[in-house]
Amino acid sequence: MATMESSAFSTFLASRRSTRDFVSKSVPQKAIDAILTDAMTAPSWSNTRPYMVAVATGEVRNRISTELQRRWDIASKALRGSWWDKVKFFLKRDGLPTSDYRVWRPYPADLKPRSNKIGRDLYTHLGVARGDKVGRDEQWARNFDMFGAPVAIFVFTHKGLPTYAVSDAGLFMQNLILSAHARGFGTCAQGALAVWSDPVRAEFTVPKQYKLLCGIAMGYPSNDNVNSFRAERLPIASITIPLAD
Repeated sequence: MATMESSAFSTFLASRRSTRDFVSKSVPQKAIDAILTDAMTAPSWSNTRPYMVAVATGEVRNRISTELQRRWDIASKALRGSWWDKVKFFLKRDGLPTSDYRVWRPYPADLKPRSNKIGRDLYTHLGVARGDKVGRDEQWARNFDMFGAPVAIFVFTHKGLPTYAVSDAGLFMQNLILSAHARGFGTCAQGALAVWSDPVRAEFTVPKQYKLLCGIAMGYPSNDNVNSFRAERLPIASITIPLAD
């Protein structure tokens, strides 16, 4: 059985961070295939592998990105506008979410402080003030260009095994992300890429029993300042359940 020094493994895991700016250099298909092969070594519920992926590169990736950015532009302007702008937005429906999962579901009260903190820390790092709505929208818009990544991997899960399919997909995604990291690629798991599922379905023959869970941007990290951001790592005490009295 292959082994490695535990301290080296811990250092490797800790060195992985989300990449939010990529260079345009393409990723070889051979590397993509190797990363997906590594991802498939993840454990799975009864070995069902209840997930599928759509790998978008080149013109396919660009068409999806263009359409996502168009819809984000419509939605953000409407939501930042007057009440009449919002009414027209909902009446026209162009730009309304078409997600397979409720991507916009509010965070539970006990988890919201963590979400607020990462958002506050990231925007502070980028120099975007709390009241700078334009700056925040511009940064959010970068989600829909996959932060410039040349590869977008869309992860679908089988609706017949809802909870277990999503759990298995998470294990698969972690393997994928770590395999990419080991090969010098950056990644960013993006729930935002699932806000509108139909532009992705228009480019791929997705079986009807599969639902779009999220996307993963992948490519070579740039030297942009955003990639020096380091999110807080919570102590294990924050997730360890104490014994009952």
